[in-house]
Amino acid sequence: MSSVASDATTATTATLEPPGRPAARWLILAVICLAQLTVVLDNTVLNVAIPSLTEELGATTADVQWMINAYSLVQSGLLLTAGNSADRYGRKKMLIAGLALFGAASLGAALAQSPGQLIAARAGMGVGGALLVTTTLAVVMQIFDDEERPRAIGIWSSVNSLGFAAGPLIGGSLLDHFWWGSLFLVNLPVAVIALAAVVALVPEASSRGDTLSAAGTPAAGTPAAGTPAAGTPAAGRTPLDLRGALLSMIGMVGVVFAIISGPMYGWLSGRVLISAAIGVAGLAVFALWELRVPHPMLDMHFFRNRRFIGAVSGGILVAFGMGGSMFLLTQHLQLVLGYAPLDAGLRMAPLAVTVILVNFTGLSARLLPRLGTPGMIVSGMSLLAAGLAAISLFGGAGYGGMLCGLVVMGVGVAFAMPTMANAIMSAIPPAKAGVGAGVNGTLMEFGQGLGVAVLGAVLNSRFTALLPLAAAGAGSLTAALARTRTDAERAAVHDAFAAGIGTSQLVGAAAVFLGGLLAAVLLRRAERTGGDAEQAATAPGAGPATAAAE
Repeated sequence: MSSVASDATTATTATLEPPGRPAARWLILAVICLAQLTVVLDNTVLNVAIPSLTEELGATTADVQWMINAYSLVQSGLLLTAGNSADRYGRKKMLIAGLALFGAASLGAALAQSPGQLIAARAGMGVGGALLVTTTLAVVMQIFDDEERPRAIGIWSSVNSLGFAAGPLIGGSLLDHFWWGSLFLVNLPVAVIALAAVVALVPEASSRGDTLSAAGTPAAGTPAAGTPAAGTPAAGRTPLDLRGALLSMIGMVGVVFAIISGPMYGWLSGRVLISAAIGVAGLAVFALWELRVPHPMLDMHFFRNRRFIGAVSGGILVAFGMGGSMFLLTQHLQLVLGYAPLDAGLRMAPLAVTVILVNFTGLSARLLPRLGTPGMIVSGMSLLAAGLAAISLFGGAGYGGMLCGLVVMGVGVAFAMPTMANAIMSAIPPAKAGVGAGVNGTLMEFGQGLGVAVLGAVLNSRFTALLPLAAAGAGSLTAALARTRTDAERAAVHDAFAAGIGTSQLVGAAAVFLGGLLAAVLLRRAERTGGDAEQAATAPGAGPATAAAE
């Protein structure tokens, strides 16, 4: 093993570690997980503040929708561009920029005096969030070797589950004691601490092939900064793919906006159809452009790699199951079992706790060498499907049946999600780790939205079909109850909604299980035919210097 030089300014003793494997790697992981947690929390924390925002800022329903959606729309639209920027300009630089922007935008949100100011601040947080989501995963790929990487990605992935579960709980606790701005102000100390730790600890690396120490000096065994790797063009000569970046943003924002708006305005409304058409057209033109441009932002030749295709397919379906199931479970707890929002959030916690325990103990990482990637994905997605089915069959009468399903789902998510992320990232050259993280984040956004759209449509279809005559034609549970006159009619409406929830959960379970089989078959075939060799053969400029492309 080669000696990694320590920061000369601190005169610390050099520690023998493999190149790209810093001695402080687990501390670095803790730092980037802290940064990642703030991003995930802000996806859900604002939902509990809607009454306060309506009262104190005079926000309309449309204002509230944009306050919530501006963050996710901007973030999803910039994921690929942010990943490409991290590869090009350096992951540490983009991580610092993301934390600084996220912190500044959080301060702006806390001090907002009008709905427009808060919407603008949330959009700024979305820009910072896109940089953080892609860069944190790219840094994990950079500092951990093949042996430790599965466990590191498992811990990184657990932060997402923790954030989604803890968001409403933290938000509710803060609102019990402070004003709504505290939801954003709490991000500031986290951003400052993470920023100082990133500057001191995280090594720099970019697609030029150089891996630098935290101080910016070349790490042992790597080319000096600014020195192109053998067989690659000098740094800075590759033109930016600005058109590709614009097309990817138009496509993703259009698709995500359609998915967000569908349940609210109807899937066949003009707003949704036009947005979806713009998004699909934008992504199609983006793919065609990326095939033609000499230096693409996303190398479409990756899609010739069976390993990459299998990982992408599985990633969408895991996210589909997670997004759809979370959408259904919150309604199940509140509208079927009758829990208040905070109580419902507490009862969702076992799912996140299970994911965290499985990944932090390293169970999934230890099983990966024995079962292999296809085996882990089949096992994880089968457990996720079994948990959904158990909730559908046994969760209608009370929380006890749901609790068992949540724990089984948590084990499945802990097995499948980190394995899928590792498969996607491993199918892409290390120099493109940022783009790989952008692809992973984009798949999560798309899959979760697709799960909500499809399973929500199944729920509504089954619900409306079972409504009693007095409530026929109602499009929601609230509207249906408003049309009832007797207790028997109200009970029939509730039973219809519960049946719709159960049916959609079973449909989701079947889709997740079949998706797991499909992804495993594709990955198994890729392993048998040498997926990594196929990647090297199909990627432009393949050869020893592939990792230093661009």
